[in-house]
Amino acid sequence: MKFTKMQGLGNDYIYVDADSERVPDPAEAARRLSNRHFGIGADGLILISRSRPGSGADVRMRMFNADGSESEMCGNGVRCVAKFAIDRGLSRSKPLRVETGRGVLEIDWRVGSDGRVAQATVSMGEPILAASRIPSVIPGIDPASSVVDHPLPGGFFGELDGAWRRECGLDARLTLVSVGNPHAVLYCADPAKVPLERIGPFLERHPWFPQRINAHFVSIVSPREVRMRTWERGAGATLACGTGASAVCVAGVLTGRGGATITAHLPGGDLELSWPGAGKQVRMSGPAVEVFEGELCGSSGAGSSVGSAPGAGAAGASGAGAAPSAPIAGRTS
Repeated sequence: MKFTKMQGLGNDYIYVDADSERVPDPAEAARRLSNRHFGIGADGLILISRSRPGSGADVRMRMFNADGSESEMCGNGVRCVAKFAIDRGLSRSKPLRVETGRGVLEIDWRVGSDGRVAQATVSMGEPILAASRIPSVIPGIDPASSVVDHPLPGGFFGELDGAWRRECGLDARLTLVSVGNPHAVLYCADPAKVPLERIGPFLERHPWFPQRINAHFVSIVSPREVRMRTWERGAGATLACGTGASAVCVAGVLTGRGGATITAHLPGGDLELSWPGAGKQVRMSGPAVEVFEGELCGSSGAGSSVGSAPGAGAAGASGAGAAPSAPIAGRTS
Protein backbone atom coordinates (compact mmCIF):
# COMPACT_ATOMS: atom_id res chain seq x y z
CA MET A 1 0.00 0.00 0.00
CA LYS A 2 1.47 3.33 -1.06
CA PHE A 3 1.02 6.24 1.34
CA THR A 4 2.07 9.84 1.91
CA LYS A 5 2.85 11.35 5.29
CA MET A 6 1.69 14.99 5.48
CA GLN A 7 1.23 17.57 8.21
CA GLY A 8 -0.38 20.91 8.89
CA LEU A 9 1.32 22.64 11.84
CA GLY A 10 2.46 19.24 13.13
CA ASN A 11 -1.06 17.75 13.00
CA ASP A 12 0.12 14.77 10.95
CA TYR A 13 -1.80 12.12 9.05
CA ILE A 14 -1.13 9.22 6.71
CA TYR A 15 -2.78 9.89 3.35
CA VAL A 16 -3.79 7.12 0.96
CA ASP A 17 -5.31 7.27 -2.52
CA ALA A 18 -8.20 4.88 -1.88
CA ASP A 19 -8.97 4.59 -5.61
CA SER A 20 -5.53 3.09 -6.24
CA GLU A 21 -4.81 1.28 -2.96
CA ARG A 22 -6.87 -1.33 -1.12
CA VAL A 23 -7.61 -0.56 2.55
CA PRO A 24 -10.13 -3.23 3.64
CA ASP A 25 -10.29 -2.15 7.29
CA PRO A 26 -9.48 1.57 7.62
CA ALA A 27 -10.16 1.63 11.38
CA GLU A 28 -7.66 -1.13 12.08
CA ALA A 29 -5.15 0.36 9.64
CA ALA A 30 -5.44 3.72 11.43
CA ARG A 31 -4.79 2.12 14.82
CA ARG A 32 -1.75 0.17 13.64
CA LEU A 33 -0.16 2.70 11.30
CA SER A 34 -0.61 5.69 13.63
CA ASN A 35 1.43 4.06 16.39
CA ARG A 36 4.52 6.22 16.81
CA HIS A 37 6.73 3.34 17.96
CA PHE A 38 5.61 0.36 15.87
CA GLY A 39 3.87 2.05 12.93
CA ILE A 40 4.47 5.03 10.68
CA GLY A 41 3.39 7.44 13.41
CA ALA A 42 0.53 9.91 12.97
CA ASP A 43 -2.59 11.44 14.47
CA GLY A 44 -4.62 9.24 12.13
CA LEU A 45 -5.35 8.05 8.60
CA ILE A 46 -7.06 9.97 5.78
CA LEU A 47 -8.39 8.22 2.67
CA ILE A 48 -8.78 10.25 -0.54
CA SER A 49 -11.01 9.04 -3.37
CA ARG A 50 -13.34 10.14 -6.14
CA SER A 51 -16.35 11.99 -4.79
CA ARG A 52 -19.70 10.22 -4.72
CA PRO A 53 -22.15 10.83 -7.60
CA GLY A 54 -24.28 13.89 -7.04
CA SER A 55 -22.06 15.39 -4.34
CA GLY A 56 -20.77 18.17 -6.60
CA ALA A 57 -17.29 17.68 -5.13
CA ASP A 58 -13.95 17.08 -6.83
CA VAL A 59 -12.63 14.54 -4.32
CA ARG A 60 -13.77 12.85 -1.10
CA MET A 61 -11.96 12.41 2.21
CA ARG A 62 -12.58 10.01 5.08
CA MET A 63 -10.72 10.59 8.34
CA PHE A 64 -9.87 7.96 10.95
CA ASN A 65 -8.34 8.93 14.29
CA ALA A 66 -5.39 7.14 15.84
CA ASP A 67 -7.80 5.08 17.96
CA GLY A 68 -9.64 3.88 14.85
CA SER A 69 -12.75 6.01 15.30
CA GLU A 70 -14.01 7.88 12.25
CA SER A 71 -14.52 11.65 12.49
CA GLU A 72 -16.44 14.03 10.28
CA MET A 73 -13.42 15.99 9.08
CA CYS A 74 -10.16 17.64 10.08
CA GLY A 75 -9.25 21.25 9.34
CA ASN A 76 -5.51 20.70 9.06
CA GLY A 77 -6.16 17.43 7.26
CA VAL A 78 -8.44 18.90 4.61
CA ARG A 79 -5.76 21.45 3.66
CA CYS A 80 -3.38 18.55 3.07
CA VAL A 81 -6.08 16.76 1.06
CA ALA A 82 -6.06 19.77 -1.25
CA LYS A 83 -2.28 19.56 -1.55
CA PHE A 84 -2.42 15.81 -2.24
CA ALA A 85 -5.12 16.18 -4.90
CA ILE A 86 -3.63 19.18 -6.72
CA ASP A 87 0.03 18.11 -6.58
CA ARG A 88 -0.85 14.64 -7.91
CA GLY A 89 -3.17 15.83 -10.65
CA LEU A 90 -6.37 14.39 -9.22
CA SER A 91 -7.95 17.80 -9.84
CA ARG A 92 -7.01 21.33 -10.83
CA SER A 93 -10.23 22.94 -9.62
CA LYS A 94 -9.89 26.25 -7.83
CA PRO A 95 -11.47 26.36 -5.42
CA LEU A 96 -11.20 22.63 -4.84
CA ARG A 97 -14.42 21.09 -3.51
CA VAL A 98 -13.88 18.30 -0.99
CA GLU A 99 -16.63 15.96 0.17
CA THR A 100 -16.36 15.41 3.94
CA GLY A 101 -18.55 14.14 6.75
CA ARG A 102 -19.31 17.82 7.36
CA GLY A 103 -20.53 18.28 3.79
CA VAL A 104 -18.72 19.71 0.77
CA LEU A 105 -16.06 22.29 1.67
CA GLU A 106 -14.37 24.73 -0.70
CA ILE A 107 -10.60 25.20 -0.49
CA ASP A 108 -8.68 28.03 -2.11
CA TRP A 109 -5.11 26.79 -2.56
CA ARG A 110 -1.87 28.63 -3.33
CA VAL A 111 1.37 27.23 -4.70
CA GLY A 112 4.88 27.92 -3.45
CA SER A 113 8.06 28.63 -5.39
CA ASP A 114 8.34 24.92 -6.30
CA GLY A 115 4.97 24.97 -8.05
CA ARG A 116 3.36 22.73 -5.43
CA VAL A 117 0.58 23.65 -3.03
CA ALA A 118 1.95 25.35 0.09
CA GLN A 119 -1.01 27.18 1.67
CA ALA A 120 -4.76 26.73 1.68
CA THR A 121 -7.82 28.60 2.92
CA VAL A 122 -10.84 26.50 3.83
CA SER A 123 -14.43 27.71 3.93
CA MET A 124 -15.47 25.68 6.97
CA GLY A 125 -19.21 26.31 6.73
CA GLU A 126 -21.49 27.99 9.25
CA PRO A 127 -20.89 27.01 12.89
CA ILE A 128 -23.50 24.86 14.61
CA LEU A 129 -24.51 26.15 18.05
CA ALA A 130 -27.69 24.37 19.18
CA ALA A 131 -26.88 22.09 22.14
CA SER A 132 -28.66 19.10 20.62
CA ARG A 133 -26.62 19.40 17.42
CA ILE A 134 -23.19 19.64 19.07
CA PRO A 135 -24.39 17.16 20.44
CA SER A 136 -24.51 17.80 24.18
CA VAL A 137 -26.92 16.90 26.96
CA ILE A 138 -26.46 19.39 29.82
CA PRO A 139 -28.92 19.57 32.72
CA GLY A 140 -30.97 22.76 32.54
CA ILE A 141 -29.97 23.61 28.95
CA ASP A 142 -32.71 23.70 26.30
CA PRO A 143 -31.61 21.41 23.41
CA ALA A 144 -32.31 24.23 20.95
CA SER A 145 -30.25 26.78 22.87
CA SER A 146 -26.58 27.59 22.45
CA VAL A 147 -24.08 26.93 25.22
CA VAL A 148 -22.07 30.14 25.69
CA ASP A 149 -20.08 30.85 28.86
CA HIS A 150 -22.11 28.22 30.72
CA PRO A 151 -20.84 28.01 34.34
CA LEU A 152 -19.49 24.60 35.27
CA PRO A 153 -21.15 23.32 38.45
CA GLY A 154 -19.16 22.91 41.66
CA GLY A 155 -17.35 19.59 41.74
CA PHE A 156 -17.52 19.24 37.94
CA PHE A 157 -13.98 17.88 37.72
CA GLY A 158 -14.49 15.49 40.62
CA GLU A 159 -11.27 13.92 41.86
CA LEU A 160 -9.37 15.79 39.13
CA ASP A 161 -10.16 19.10 40.80
CA GLY A 162 -7.11 20.71 42.35
CA ALA A 163 -4.48 23.42 42.31
CA TRP A 164 -4.17 23.28 38.51
CA ARG A 165 -7.33 25.39 38.19
CA ARG A 166 -5.76 28.22 40.17
CA GLU A 167 -2.34 27.82 38.55
CA CYS A 168 -3.68 28.08 35.01
CA GLY A 169 -6.22 30.77 35.94
CA LEU A 170 -9.20 28.76 34.71
CA ASP A 171 -12.40 30.64 33.90
CA ALA A 172 -14.83 27.79 34.64
CA ARG A 173 -17.35 28.70 31.95
CA LEU A 174 -17.95 26.48 28.94
CA THR A 175 -18.73 27.39 25.33
CA LEU A 176 -19.69 24.72 22.79
CA VAL A 177 -19.32 25.00 19.00
CA SER A 178 -19.59 22.45 16.21
CA VAL A 179 -17.99 23.00 12.83
CA GLY A 180 -19.13 19.57 11.72
CA ASN A 181 -17.39 18.01 14.73
CA PRO A 182 -17.89 18.98 18.39
CA HIS A 183 -15.70 21.36 20.39
CA ALA A 184 -15.63 22.55 24.00
CA VAL A 185 -13.83 25.85 24.65
CA LEU A 186 -12.57 26.90 28.08
CA TYR A 187 -10.60 30.08 28.77
CA CYS A 188 -7.68 30.42 31.14
CA ALA A 189 -4.67 32.65 31.78
CA ASP A 190 -2.04 30.06 30.85
CA PRO A 191 -2.97 26.95 28.79
CA ALA A 192 0.54 25.53 29.35
CA LYS A 193 -0.35 24.95 33.01
CA VAL A 194 -3.40 22.81 32.26
CA PRO A 195 -2.61 19.09 32.91
CA LEU A 196 -3.99 18.18 29.51
CA GLU A 197 -3.13 14.46 29.72
CA ARG A 198 -5.54 14.18 32.67
CA ILE A 199 -8.18 16.83 31.97
CA GLY A 200 -8.42 16.16 28.22
CA PRO A 201 -9.66 12.55 28.48
CA PHE A 202 -12.06 13.55 31.26
CA LEU A 203 -13.71 16.21 29.10
CA GLU A 204 -13.61 14.09 25.92
CA ARG A 205 -15.67 11.33 27.53
CA HIS A 206 -17.82 13.36 29.93
CA PRO A 207 -21.50 12.22 30.01
CA TRP A 208 -22.57 15.65 28.75
CA PHE A 209 -21.09 14.73 25.35
CA PRO A 210 -22.67 11.53 23.95
CA GLN A 211 -20.40 11.47 20.89
CA ARG A 212 -17.33 12.61 22.85
CA ILE A 213 -15.79 16.03 22.26
CA ASN A 214 -12.60 17.93 21.39
CA ALA A 215 -11.42 20.13 24.27
CA HIS A 216 -9.51 23.42 23.98
CA PHE A 217 -7.93 25.64 26.61
CA VAL A 218 -7.48 29.20 25.37
CA SER A 219 -5.83 32.39 26.60
CA ILE A 220 -6.60 35.81 25.13
CA VAL A 221 -3.50 37.72 24.02
CA SER A 222 -5.56 40.49 22.42
CA PRO A 223 -8.93 40.72 20.65
CA ARG A 224 -7.12 39.54 17.50
CA GLU A 225 -4.80 36.94 18.99
CA VAL A 226 -5.15 33.78 21.13
CA ARG A 227 -2.99 30.96 22.41
CA MET A 228 -4.51 27.49 22.70
CA ARG A 229 -3.86 23.86 23.50
CA THR A 230 -5.99 20.99 22.28
CA TRP A 231 -7.07 17.53 23.32
CA GLU A 232 -8.53 15.87 20.22
CA ARG A 233 -11.26 13.28 20.37
CA GLY A 234 -9.72 9.94 19.42
CA ALA A 235 -6.16 11.27 19.07
CA GLY A 236 -5.20 12.94 22.36
CA ALA A 237 -2.99 15.99 22.68
CA THR A 238 -2.07 17.29 19.22
CA LEU A 239 0.14 20.10 18.00
CA ALA A 240 -2.72 21.77 16.15
CA CYS A 241 -6.43 21.42 15.41
CA GLY A 242 -7.90 23.41 12.52
CA THR A 243 -11.54 22.75 13.35
CA GLY A 244 -10.73 23.54 16.99
CA ALA A 245 -9.14 26.87 16.10
CA SER A 246 -12.22 27.61 13.99
CA ALA A 247 -14.43 26.87 17.00
CA VAL A 248 -12.24 29.12 19.18
CA CYS A 249 -12.69 31.97 16.69
CA VAL A 250 -16.47 31.54 16.89
CA ALA A 251 -16.40 31.26 20.70
CA GLY A 252 -14.42 34.50 20.93
CA VAL A 253 -17.05 36.39 18.96
CA LEU A 254 -19.94 34.81 20.89
CA THR A 255 -18.44 35.61 24.29
CA GLY A 256 -17.13 39.06 23.35
CA ARG A 257 -13.53 38.07 24.03
CA GLY A 258 -12.29 38.12 20.44
CA GLY A 259 -12.71 39.89 17.15
CA ALA A 260 -14.06 38.58 13.87
CA THR A 261 -10.51 37.94 12.58
CA ILE A 262 -7.85 36.31 14.76
CA THR A 263 -4.49 34.59 14.74
CA ALA A 264 -4.46 31.39 16.78
CA HIS A 265 -1.07 30.35 18.18
CA LEU A 266 -0.96 26.57 18.57
CA PRO A 267 2.00 24.42 19.68
CA GLY A 268 2.67 23.55 16.02
CA GLY A 269 2.35 27.06 14.60
CA ASP A 270 -0.21 29.71 13.64
CA LEU A 271 -3.58 29.66 11.89
CA GLU A 272 -5.49 32.66 10.55
CA LEU A 273 -9.24 32.57 11.14
CA SER A 274 -12.29 34.72 10.55
CA TRP A 275 -16.01 34.60 11.36
CA PRO A 276 -18.08 37.71 10.60
CA GLY A 277 -21.01 36.47 12.66
CA ALA A 278 -24.35 34.67 12.45
CA GLY A 279 -25.23 33.29 9.04
CA LYS A 280 -21.63 33.50 7.81
CA GLN A 281 -18.99 30.85 7.21
CA VAL A 282 -15.81 30.38 9.22
CA ARG A 283 -12.64 30.66 7.14
CA MET A 284 -9.32 29.11 8.14
CA SER A 285 -5.91 29.57 6.49
CA GLY A 286 -2.68 27.68 7.07
CA PRO A 287 0.12 25.58 5.56
CA ALA A 288 0.07 22.08 4.07
CA VAL A 289 3.35 20.14 4.04
CA GLU A 290 4.38 16.79 2.57
CA VAL A 291 6.86 14.95 4.78
CA PHE A 292 7.59 11.75 2.84
CA GLU A 293 6.10 8.99 0.70
CA GLY A 294 6.32 5.27 1.37
CA GLU A 295 5.00 1.83 0.59
CA LEU A 296 3.87 -0.79 3.08
CA CYS A 297 5.07 -4.23 2.09
CA GLY A 298 3.57 -6.26 4.96
CA SER A 299 0.00 -6.85 6.13
CA SER A 300 -2.36 -3.90 6.61
CA GLY A 301 -0.80 -2.72 9.85
CA ALA A 302 2.77 -1.80 10.78
CA GLY A 303 4.43 -4.26 8.46
CA SER A 304 7.64 -3.72 6.53
CA SER A 305 7.81 -0.60 4.43
CA VAL A 306 9.99 1.44 2.14
CA GLY A 307 9.64 5.15 1.51
CA SER A 308 10.88 8.11 -0.48
CA ALA A 309 10.30 11.81 -0.89
CA PRO A 310 12.31 14.68 -2.29
CA GLY A 311 14.81 16.38 -0.07
CA ALA A 312 17.22 14.38 2.09
CA GLY A 313 18.88 11.02 2.73
CA ALA A 314 17.72 7.67 4.02
CA ALA A 315 18.75 8.31 7.61
CA GLY A 316 16.04 10.94 8.00
CA ALA A 317 13.25 8.61 6.89
CA SER A 318 14.17 5.89 9.37
CA GLY A 319 12.98 8.15 12.18
CA ALA A 320 9.38 8.13 10.94
CA GLY A 321 8.22 5.54 13.48
CA ALA A 322 8.23 2.29 11.49
CA ALA A 323 8.57 -1.05 13.25
CA PRO A 324 12.17 -1.65 14.29
CA SER A 325 12.27 -4.89 12.33
CA ALA A 326 11.42 -3.09 9.12
CA PRO A 327 12.50 0.58 9.12
CA ILE A 328 11.41 2.96 6.40
CA ALA A 329 14.23 3.57 3.94
CA GLY A 330 14.18 6.57 1.64
CA ARG A 331 14.31 10.32 1.62
CA THR A 332 12.45 12.87 3.68
CA SER A 333 11.68 16.44 2.73
